[in-house]
Amino acid sequence: MTKLKYDVVVVGARVGGSTSALFASKSDVDVLMLEKRQEIGSPVQCAEGVTYNTFETLKIKPNEKYIRSKIKGANIHAPDGRCINYEGGVAEGLVLDRKVFDKELASEAAKSGSDIMVKTAVKDLIIKDHKVCGVIAKHLGETIEVKADVVIAADGIESNMARMAGLKTIQSPQQICSCAQYEMVGVDVDPNYLEFYFGENVAPKGYVWIFPKGDGVANVGVGIRSPGKTPLYYLDKFVSKLDATPVELNIGGVPVSGPIEKTYTDGLLVVGDAAGHVDPITGGGIHPTITCARIAGEVAAESVKNEDCSSNYLKNYEKLWKKEVGKGLSQSAKYRKMADKLSDKDMNSLAEFIENQDIESISKIAALKFVGKNPNLMKLLTEIL
Repeated sequence: MTKLKYDVVVVGARVGGSTSALFASKSDVDVLMLEKRQEIGSPVQCAEGVTYNTFETLKIKPNEKYIRSKIKGANIHAPDGRCINYEGGVAEGLVLDRKVFDKELASEAAKSGSDIMVKTAVKDLIIKDHKVCGVIAKHLGETIEVKADVVIAADGIESNMARMAGLKTIQSPQQICSCAQYEMVGVDVDPNYLEFYFGENVAPKGYVWIFPKGDGVANVGVGIRSPGKTPLYYLDKFVSKLDATPVELNIGGVPVSGPIEKTYTDGLLVVGDAAGHVDPITGGGIHPTITCARIAGEVAAESVKNEDCSSNYLKNYEKLWKKEVGKGLSQSAKYRKMADKLSDKDMNSLAEFIENQDIESISKIAALKFVGKNPNLMKLLTEIL
């Protein structure tokens, strides 16, 4: 058996893993990142949209080689067909080519000093005296043992690293959004606007999205949280109305219940989908994951330098990421629970109200008049405003 020793081992080389490795390496510790697939970035596992804040967090400039379109806003389609246009703000950003972006981010980590091993599946944790101190993995058929002071689990929604370390990560089917997405050619949409469609017949307890990638190419997907028919059923139903051709299909799940109860233990940190670092109402995870992963890399490096990788020291990671994104994720989870109770009629009424208002300056009088006619929307509108 091959035996290796590193300060920090990162399991998973998507945005969470690569960001953790990048910032740990920048702090001048020895880092090894392991990826179970033979190619970083494939298959694509999201709609590929990001805000500009993502690159500010990474401290890198967006590169044209992975930018597919620049987004100015979004069109939100109510069940009755009413369309609300939203300009700028959180809807402004970029649609990326994640196959290129993820690999570039991993390359940045490598340039900063991280070692990377692809086609390497972690099979077990090394635990001694209740502390995680490395991993056992299979690399091209060979078993390897990698000792480490800190392990960062960035191994996605199917993560078993945190579970092996004794952390509670199991989510119920109701806490997972089931998703299906086609990349399609010949989609007739404005290349600078995202499209979102809501309704029980379109996507029960979820929505359909179209993220344009330029030249008539777009990601068309659906996410649902409802027993019965599959997301692919709703996706095929939706795209049957489009004069477009699919060239790629991806199916997966997104955790939308908020972060797991605890994201650290002795010798281990958890980031990304594995930690529930996903916006519960939108299902978007790139920005919160990158924010948390950067903190994980920095805290892991600090713990190595201070020769203290105990749970008591590593809890700083959770304290810091909660300060950065914890409030937003909690608030979003609350909104999602409220939105779950809305009927198509409620959504149509809300869309009609918003359509006739300046969204940035809705008056309290107008809101009171609206909720007076729609009392079941009072709590949601009160929280938002």
